[in-house]
Amino acid sequence: MTSQHHDTLLLDGWVSPAIPSRRIEVVSPVTERIIGSVPEATETDVDRAVATARRAVDAPGGWASLLPELWAAALERLADSLDKRSSAMAEAVSSQNGMPIMVARRSEARLPAALLRYYAGFARRTPIEEDRPGLAGGTTRVRREGLGVVAAIVPWNYPQCLAFFKLAPALAAGCSVVIKPSPEAVLDSYVLAEAVLEAALPDGVVTIVPAGREVGAYLVSHPGVDKVSFTGSTAAGKAIGEVCGRLLRPVTLELGGKSAAIVLDNADLAAHTAQLFGACLVNNGQTCYISTRILAPRSRYQEVVDTISDLARSLRVGDPLDPKTQIGPVVTRAQRDRIQHAIATARRDGARLTAGGGTPAGLDHGWFVEPTVFADVDNSSSLAQEEVFGPVLAVVPYGDVDEAVALANDSRYGLGGTVWSSDQERAVAVARRMRTGSVGINGFMIDPAAPFGGVKDSGLGRELGPEALGSYQQVKSIYL
Repeated sequence: MTSQHHDTLLLDGWVSPAIPSRRIEVVSPVTERIIGSVPEATETDVDRAVATARRAVDAPGGWASLLPELWAAALERLADSLDKRSSAMAEAVSSQNGMPIMVARRSEARLPAALLRYYAGFARRTPIEEDRPGLAGGTTRVRREGLGVVAAIVPWNYPQCLAFFKLAPALAAGCSVVIKPSPEAVLDSYVLAEAVLEAALPDGVVTIVPAGREVGAYLVSHPGVDKVSFTGSTAAGKAIGEVCGRLLRPVTLELGGKSAAIVLDNADLAAHTAQLFGACLVNNGQTCYISTRILAPRSRYQEVVDTISDLARSLRVGDPLDPKTQIGPVVTRAQRDRIQHAIATARRDGARLTAGGGTPAGLDHGWFVEPTVFADVDNSSSLAQEEVFGPVLAVVPYGDVDEAVALANDSRYGLGGTVWSSDQERAVAVARRMRTGSVGINGFMIDPAAPFGGVKDSGLGRELGPEALGSYQQVKSIYL
């Protein structure tokens, strides 16, 4: 990827930032060198973005007052514009956060356009108004209206995919969106901005304010914002939830996870190694829903440990832009240091290291971590309870299925999870008992047509599916 430096922000078209000298520098996780920079938005820039977004929805004849057919057509134009830039988008994301390019091509380059077309279909076929007969003999006209201006706070691990979890349904509901990307992944937002302009969306329907935590907090509390949608850490999500609670502002929070994989005694893990990798280690372990706690029956414990450890040792670690790479570097030096601290803590706690644990041979530069597996992990230990957000797995033994379910639920998180079994109905019965927002059987793949989100410390509300569209709407009753 060639070095990219930008000097403007997408507010009401390309504009200069309030303070041109404030910049965000992006460092390659492979070379540890600067690969780009963008202006850092200020509170003044946020004011301008929100004001533009407000005009877009409130002005007579503005975005919110258009017919759903026009919303749908705009979403499809944006999807077409993104399709033209799919290669550039995938490369931009991988270069910033270390995501293997083959993962980026599936998620960051393709899913956003698919979500736009999916919600365009909803906009066309979902009536804004319906008449309901009343109990007293009258009729009530129920009207669904967009909430207004949405603040979308997006993380660095899947920056475009997660942006469109918010952007696509919000636009289909008639809202405008102010996107705040993470400082670790801002270059891809300029690819998005170019697509927005080419698609000829009205000014202010989509604005982008790259900035850090303080400016993000200002956006969350801005009086011109009608809803906040946030994906990120549980700590940040709780702070955002407190602000929105005081303001009586709708909020969707998709937060952290420490999901469990329950391996039943009849599971055939050898037949599902690709699915196991996708469910437990995808994107270098930088995925909120992955099953990083492997709960294995004592009757087959060493076999499961060996299978997981062999898988970890077999993975190709290297440059994320190499199509053969399965594990790339983690996003920053600080993130690598946190992962190494978690590995050191697990060793001190008595867990048995069975794979990885160090820096891959031959990779002297960059923030690489070997895919790592620990056995004999106590479910109450730090490794089993705290989110590592890296390629580190903990294998925990259990006796019977009741204990496995109890261990899976013994977590402050509840975002994802998996059950592995040769008997699908038995696996589904176990999945029903898990206190979590989503469960995969013999693998895990998010389906955009199904609601996604967490319970407990993993968040509030749901993204994707028809449920997401409703979360960007308010309902008005007109009594006839």
